[in-house]
Amino acid sequence: MPRPTRAELAAANDRTIADVLGPGLEVLFCGINPSLYSGATGHHFARPGNRFWPALHLSGFTPRLLAPHEQHLLPDHGLGITNLVARATARADELDDHELKVGGDRLRGLVAEYAPKVVAVVGITAYRTAFTAPKAVVGPQAELVESVRVWVLPNPSGLNAHYQLDDLAAEFGHLRASLG
Repeated sequence: MPRPTRAELAAANDRTIADVLGPGLEVLFCGINPSLYSGATGHHFARPGNRFWPALHLSGFTPRLLAPHEQHLLPDHGLGITNLVARATARADELDDHELKVGGDRLRGLVAEYAPKVVAVVGITAYRTAFTAPKAVVGPQAELVESVRVWVLPNPSGLNAHYQLDDLAAEFGHLRASLG
């Protein structure tokens, strides 16, 4: 896939990308919002340096490393992707608390419709805001969303220096192991 130009990245501001959904999902991954890179390409977690796809593979969710343009294959593995906020921004801190809370309500609707076994929110700070859970930590949550288990994972952005790829893969692996 060719890299977007600066002009294409700028034009992607506020663009939305389609959710990746299907019947019988084991896990619905929910990001914070698309990056400009994702908005320009139309693919989730597409920015170079984002570690979502490698962590997904290293944790055993996929038999091989998928590229962002292969996101359409996820439902074949029982996986889906959405975002709390649909609009693309340069940085997640451009979102306000109201947008995240509205996104939490939207996520509840998707969970009710698709009934995954687990919803995994990728980004603890966004989860805390969207679901008014200021003390939430990475891992399984006590709160259910529409009777579905919730798991919080670290943000896989390359900007998240608290988690290296092996640490992210381990957290994704804990979720995978919980599925039985």
